Amino acid sequence: MTPDILCIGSVLWDIIGRTHVPLAIGADVPGRITRLPGGVAFNIAMTLAKLGLKPSVLTAIGRDVAGDDLIAACNRLGLATDTVYRSDDLPTDIYMAIEAGQGLIAAIADAHSLEAAGAKILRPLSDGTLGSEQAPWTGMIALDGNLTESLLAEIATSPLFARADLRLAPASPGKADRLAPLLRHRGATLYANLEEARILSGESNATTAAEAAEALLMRGAGRVLVTHGGQPCAEGRAGLGVITALPPQVMVHRVTGAGDTFMAAHIVAERRGANRPTALNAALRAAADFISKEVGS
Repeated sequence: MTPDILCIGSVLWDIIGRTHVPLAIGADVPGRITRLPGGVAFNIAMTLAKLGLKPSVLTAIGRDVAGDDLIAACNRLGLATDTVYRSDDLPTDIYMAIEAGQGLIAAIADAHSLEAAGAKILRPLSDGTLGSEQAPWTGMIALDGNLTESLLAEIATSPLFARADLRLAPASPGKADRLAPLLRHRGATLYANLEEARILSGESNATTAAEAAEALLMRGAGRVLVTHGGQPCAEGRAGLGVITALPPQVMVHRVTGAGDTFMAAHIVAERRGANRPTALNAALRAAADFISKEVGS
């Protein structure tokens, strides 16, 4: 069965410690610690599946107990995993974060196995499973910035991606600049928060999502969406300018995965034919619903 969209990047275990009280460096407070499937590519694919699409993931997952558990979890959620690269000598990746009353305190992403696997995760796009250089994939691809800088640079000019509708997720501010070579890809749409947009645009003085979106368009991006927490979000297209929308105001119970949910909901809205304002507001509502729910709900 041909998938509706390919999600390329990190699929790993999230270890998240959460407390509802403000947290200072060195503090020791009660809270909850959970292990859930995560990673940017996973979060996007999971939301797409919940919204009725058939996503397939291209990633690296170890042939270990954690990897078997992760594959099983993905399958239960409707994610196709037959295109996953399973490594015999690389462990399953993991992400660890601490969230408190004021938001994300700190996080560490151990995606070394994904980085070490490199181009091996892309084989289904070249061996005829999903495409080849002569007949490249022409559908949607959600691509995250957890891949190495060199691999992302190769993807920017690869014939395997030349005809794709490419949706880009920076993964984190620390990895945002990895996506710079892809900004001018003719089929690329960038989804970024304000900090990531500042890094990619080189405009550190941008104080709003709209300013950051304008700066990215000036740098040559064809289409961008920039979020800014509870502040107005912006969507910009080359030649058509920038529009903005205000997110719904909700009580925040979690933040990890909110940007991925925003991106997935926007993709689904567009596939259903929504115009720019409607798709933007649909994405903001989905993200607000995500962050307002307790973990596990």
